[in-house]
Amino acid sequence: MRVYTLVMNRSDEHKLIRRANRGDKAAAGELIRAHQNSLYAYLLRLSGRPDVAEDIAQDAFVRVLTNLHRFDPRYRFSTWLFTIAKRLYVNANQKLKPRYDSEIVGAARGNGSAPGASTTNDEIWGAARDTLQDALEQLNPEQRDIVLLFHQQGWPIAFIADHKDMPEGTVKSHLHRARSKMRRHIEASKSRRESIAEVWR
Repeated sequence: MRVYTLVMNRSDEHKLIRRANRGDKAAAGELIRAHQNSLYAYLLRLSGRPDVAEDIAQDAFVRVLTNLHRFDPRYRFSTWLFTIAKRLYVNANQKLKPRYDSEIVGAARGNGSAPGASTTNDEIWGAARDTLQDALEQLNPEQRDIVLLFHQQGWPIAFIADHKDMPEGTVKSHLHRARSKMRRHIEASKSRRESIAEVWR
């Protein structure tokens, strides 16, 4: 499922930024609300940890809002925000790597109070999420970043190319190789194949 960044035109976005830069808390709040869900989802997939994703997302918004005077209006605000968040993640990952190597995604699971069918369904989706997360972990950081931006965030190739400062053809090549590598990793294991097949039954 893709998580889309709220789209606003450049003019409206720049007006909000100017207001927030002057100390307008309502404008700052609107900027955060427009991007918090997509940024959190992106960081969750990168880190595999809800607590890490939440902490880094908050840190990224603090950094952005305290440095709005440095924003270059030639770019999208979301590009700047995601770049800062990715840098914070990389820095944190280097400092706390043993913590980030633990197993993944704290998405919803059965909590014991749901009916049996509901719990079984949660387990099926949880296994599929874990399999996909495991496949993502097989990619190098560049490939994983591009896969998440394209498939989870719904960014077009041109937007990713601008964000990553690379030719569109290179983005497409990274995407193709990444998907092929993930597919091979999943198909190499019967349990991984079955965990994905379960969600389509």
